Amino acid sequence: MKTYRIPHTDLEVSRLAYGTWHLGGSWDKTPLSGELKERANALLVAAFEYGINHIDLADIYTLGKSDEAVGYALQHNPGLREKLVLQQKAGIIVGADPDYGPPGRYDFSYEHLVGTVEASLKRLGTDYVDLLAFHRPDPLADLEEVARAADYLYREGRVRYFGVSNHSPMQIALLQKHLDKPLVVNQLELNLLHHHLISSGILVNQTAAVYANTAETLEYCRLHDILIQAWSPVAGGRLFNPADDAPENVRSAAALIAQLAEEKGTTKEAVALAWLLRHPAPIQPILGTLKVDRLADSVRADEVTLTRTEWYRLLEAARGAPVP
Repeated sequence: MKTYRIPHTDLEVSRLAYGTWHLGGSWDKTPLSGELKERANALLVAAFEYGINHIDLADIYTLGKSDEAVGYALQHNPGLREKLVLQQKAGIIVGADPDYGPPGRYDFSYEHLVGTVEASLKRLGTDYVDLLAFHRPDPLADLEEVARAADYLYREGRVRYFGVSNHSPMQIALLQKHLDKPLVVNQLELNLLHHHLISSGILVNQTAAVYANTAETLEYCRLHDILIQAWSPVAGGRLFNPADDAPENVRSAAALIAQLAEEKGTTKEAVALAWLLRHPAPIQPILGTLKVDRLADSVRADEVTLTRTEWYRLLEAARGAPVP
């Protein structure tokens, strides 16, 4: 698989990453079962064999069980840890479990960030993660406190590099002002049905511009050499099997994906992901499938290059309107 060098780092990562959102099963305190451990092991080994070396984690994923599942795979494949780039995210406290406090809150405090990383490392069975991304902006964050946590984690060898997830240009700039180390990734929702980061760039000076909250995010990251990562890159499967009552643009995009897949002798997953990979940013899709066969269908995107015409046809179908 082709790779990206993450700017300002020595990390060479696969163009596709593997995400562990549901890898631990249910979002509750049910212990991680042997079946789930073996499934995680099979998926991580398959991902690595397909050329994926970048694994995306978050401390909240299945309330820590996704970390445990990855830790199991690392334990049962000696030498694999050193071949992988592990990326952890921290800063969200979920509301699905009453022990985690009020629902829907964020915490960028020193104690939470440091404690989260230490707990994740224990679950993973490793001494460090290669990347730590601050998961969603915390309106109550004391950014000097965030910087103190980052300095500690870096100095103690727990984290090598830092990034963000779901941050706007000004939020990145404000956080970067307080950090000694550069922010090197920004993980954002991006797919053909959630194309706003891209569409905002072609709606400049348009009366009906509707994506003002995403304006210039992509451009800012490119200007500052921040790798864009796309979560939910295939829109949760809606691009392949839309419901009968799905909006016309969803059905049109799905039909065109299927047509291009047949014409190119590839999979629908590959075409949808190739749309992101075609962008010069570059963009790194994060796969979230729990099936090895879907993983195999997805990694074929590395072999697909869409023409300009095909790329714009897909965008037009997804927008439900021509570009202005």
